Amino acid sequence: MESVLDLLRQLVASPWVYLLIFGLTAVDAFFPAVPGEAAVITAAVLATGGDPDLVWVVVAAALGAFAGDHVSYAIGRGGGANRLARFPPDSRRRAGSEWARRALQRRGGLILTTARYVPGGRTAVTLTMGAVRYPLRSFLLFDAVAAVSWALYCALLGHFGGLAFERDPLKGILAGVGLSLAVTLLLESLRWLRHRRHR
Repeated sequence: MESVLDLLRQLVASPWVYLLIFGLTAVDAFFPAVPGEAAVITAAVLATGGDPDLVWVVVAAALGAFAGDHVSYAIGRGGGANRLARFPPDSRRRAGSEWARRALQRRGGLILTTARYVPGGRTAVTLTMGAVRYPLRSFLLFDAVAAVSWALYCALLGHFGGLAFERDPLKGILAGVGLSLAVTLLLESLRWLRHRRHR
């Protein structure tokens, strides 16, 4: 296990780590199997030793998330919008898409920001926003807020986990990722309970 940590330390001491964080967080937007959040938390844990620089970890993560969300939005706008237009006017799918359009018009910023903390939620929401042609200017503004808040959340989670386990960074990484999963599960449980109560 120590050899894995040594390899991680060598990687994070390289300036390429910021490009890696950018790439992982960008791809994570439209391919959620990529561990973007875990990469940011890991880099932030190791930043307690001085490398990488925590500020640049936040910047790379926020820019990557922002860029990836726009790719996802463009995919939804290109393919999804045409598909929605082909649904028959009285179909359930058309009714569902109209409901999503109205919900996003009323609370699009809130939905976009909170969906980032739900597994797979970020991808579903950005694709849907593109498909229902949510205004790009509003998407740009709200997504910038969402990307920065998410990057700060992951980086601070990892950083404080790293400080708490300074002598054993592996425990810090595991604690940071575990806490992130716990917060995400809590938010998802609250959303599920609220939805169930409405039904």
